[in-house]
Order: sequence, then C-alpha cells, then structure tokens
Amino acid sequence: MNESESEHSSSQSAADTREHPALAAEAVDAIENLSGVHPGYRRAHAAGVCCRGFFRPSGLGKEFTEAEHLQEQQVNAIIRFSGSSTDPALADLLSPAKGMAVQFILPDGGVTNLVGVTVPVFFARTPESFIDIIQTAHRLRTGTLGPIELMKEIVSHFSESKDALLAVRRLKPPASYAECHYHCIHAYVLVNAEGRQQPVRFEWVPETGVRTLTLEEAAQQPDRYLEDELELRFKDEPAIFQLVAVLGEEGDATDDPTRAWPEDRRRIDLGRLHISEIYPDPTYLLMDPTILTTGMLLSDDPILKFRSAAYAESYGRRIEGR
Repeated sequence: MNESESEHSSSQSAADTREHPALAAEAVDAIENLSGVHPGYRRAHAAGVCCRGFFRPSGLGKEFTEAEHLQEQQVNAIIRFSGSSTDPALADLLSPAKGMAVQFILPDGGVTNLVGVTVPVFFARTPESFIDIIQTAHRLRTGTLGPIELMKEIVSHFSESKDALLAVRRLKPPASYAECHYHCIHAYVLVNAEGRQQPVRFEWVPETGVRTLTLEEAAQQPDRYLEDELELRFKDEPAIFQLVAVLGEEGDATDDPTRAWPEDRRRIDLGRLHISEIYPDPTYLLMDPTILTTGMLLSDDPILKFRSAAYAESYGRRIEGR
C-alpha cells in the first residue's frame, strides 16, 4: 500500500464514533504517563513489525454477511505484530501480551481492520474505567509494588479487570508471533443480504498451533527475537492463520469486553490469512478497528466505539512527532 492509500485509510474512521475528544486526550495522556512520551511511536503497542500478505476467504461467511473480504474473492492485507507495551525500547520478553492488527484491502479500494491480542478479554468495561485503571496503575507503580502485587491491587480496586489480568499472568513467552492465538476481544454484528443480524467475536488461530518458550529459553533470546524469527520463517514458508467467527447467542454480552462468551459457541471458519514478508511500517498506517465495510456493524460495546477517538488522538500525536 502506498502513502496515498494509507492516507485514504486513515480518513475512513466512522465519524459517529469520534465522540468525547477531551476524554480521548485524557486517555492518551494516562497511557503516556505509564512510560513517558516516545515521539513518533504509537501510544500503545509501540514496538512492532509490519508484514504483507493476503486473505483467502472460505466462502462460509456469505451466510452471515455481505462484507467484501468474507465472500470468495482473495484480498491483500497489511499485518502488524506488536508487544503491548507503551515503551518502544522494551524487550519482547518483558511485554507479555502480544498484538496482531490486520488491515484488509478491499476490492473497491477501501479498507477494514481487525485488532487482536493474546488474551481473550479486556481489562476495562468503559472509557472512564479505562482511564481510572491506567491512572491507578501509574500511582501504584510509583511505590515499591512488584508486578504481581500491582495486579492484585488493581483487581482490589477494579473487579472488572480480574479475568484480563489473570489471563496475562498465565501467558508464557511466545516462540513466534506466527504461533500465537489472537482474540479480537470486541463483539461486532454481521449483517447478511436479507438483513439478518448476527453478533460475533473474531479470533485468529495459527495454522501450526500455539508454541511457547520456557522463561529460561526466552531469557537467552535477543530483545527483538520475535521479529528475527519472522525473518527466518519467511525464507522458508508463510505464516498462516485461520479467521474464526464465534457466533454469539442470546444473553452473551456484546457491550462488555471484560466478559468472555461460553466456550461451546458455534465457530465458523471464515478463511485463511497468508503472511509472507516483512514490510516497512507505513507512516500513515492506522489500524482503527471501527473502520468497517458493508455487512458489518459496531456492537454496543462502549470501549470499541471509543477506540476511534482514542486512535485518532494517538495517531495525531504520532504523525506530528509528539
């Protein structure tokens, strides 16, 4: 994707979600306070690597949506793997959760995005509680609390964070970005040709399975071992992920990303993402997960709707070199 295409994609955020600019600025300020300001970098998932690939849909999505990338035509994609830290200098090992953002390049020249992480739920239910939790973590870090004690203190103040922080504690160092299971933690709504709506959550499942390292093995790796591993992998084979739609049922929360859906929900294979080469991170790349296409709607999740304003605030500061 060239620079003009990237600028085009960054302008397509859903306007109806760009609310509360002051709240978005407060949220980004809170993130910056965790590890300082790093001009030119994303305010979250600062360190990462971009790749190029394509998505080949299975055709099974046609029953549920008119979304262009989930029909039968193969589409190109830009993928960004990352650590979760706000600090771009932090070693891979020290940033437990990993991210995978995918931008689908649609046949009509537009884009749509999915953002996933290696934990199944988020730690905050609303934008306001997100800010409160980040600010509380910053205050607690100024003391002498270690990581485990810090998590316990946050849970004692914010019970909604319990499941997410427990999931982070259970994470083991990944052997590869290509061998992680990524959860797109927000609910969306698929709309088919008849207008029928279906709530879903998406997951990226690695074709080769999940593989992790022991702490001893990970401690012997260089700071950017995950990017190094991708470079070696792509010399021999692509990384392949299955896109899965988990179908929500009555009673499943669509407005609360801190709550997981039951494990017995029906799962649909939507297709395969093939990733084959590392690609320089486009300056104007914006992976806003509220940028949708025909056949998809935002759910009533307040965090998901708020992401557009927060991403725009972070993007503006990054582009301006702040």
